[in-house]
Amino acid sequence: MFKGEKPEQVLQIDPSNELRFTGPFTSAVTSYITLKNPSEKKVCYKIKTTAPKQYCVRPNSGTLDPMSSVEIAVSLQPQQGDFPSSENYKHKFMVQTMFAPDGDYDSDQLWKEITPDKLMDSKLKCVFSSGSEVPANQDCVKEAPVQEKKVTKSNKIDDINHQVGTQAENELARAAAEVKTLREEESTLRQENLALKEEVLRLRKATRETREQSGDSAIGGGTANAQTLANMENNRVYLILGIFAVLFGILLGKFLL
Repeated sequence: MFKGEKPEQVLQIDPSNELRFTGPFTSAVTSYITLKNPSEKKVCYKIKTTAPKQYCVRPNSGTLDPMSSVEIAVSLQPQQGDFPSSENYKHKFMVQTMFAPDGDYDSDQLWKEITPDKLMDSKLKCVFSSGSEVPANQDCVKEAPVQEKKVTKSNKIDDINHQVGTQAENELARAAAEVKTLREEESTLRQENLALKEEVLRLRKATRETREQSGDSAIGGGTANAQTLANMENNRVYLILGIFAVLFGILLGKFLL
């Protein structure tokens, strides 16, 4: 080993580079350092900081047996603001270690007498976060909030208007169908009326021809026959007119209803 060269750190330190403190910082915030001795010798350790008034370290020194470990609690004192000042980012911690001598020894005297070239040290810088930052190399997927549909008075009115409009449309369609049916029935009745009129004309023509063919030979008894035919014709006319009146009444009743 060259003169002035420090020995390599024997302890395993976790975390190895950064000591993170996560807020809020209005009360004490604690972070932890784990020291592990993987060697076959006892190791003395001491924790130092550049800002001893702002941190409480427990335990701040001690001895680690071979293959043993210890957890160091480092507490940042409450801050005046919501976040530490820029000066806090300059704070650092140092883990100093050395191999313990065999036999009995005085730890305080040992640390006073040790030369710098026999000390092993590791530095950790302080890092602060509010707790809302997204850790590095971590995918963060935010789900879109589900918006619930609010039922308001305006929505209720729109629903009622929609229902009323639908009912009105249905009623109009039903009325249009009924009007179409009535028009078809009216057309049928008119055709039947025309057929009845043609039948009356045909009967009158047949009666007239019968009278002309009878001549004078049927004057005596012909008068009675003519009267009979006339009565039959009148009865037919009344019957036809009665049927027409009934049909017209039915048609008029449907329009009125």
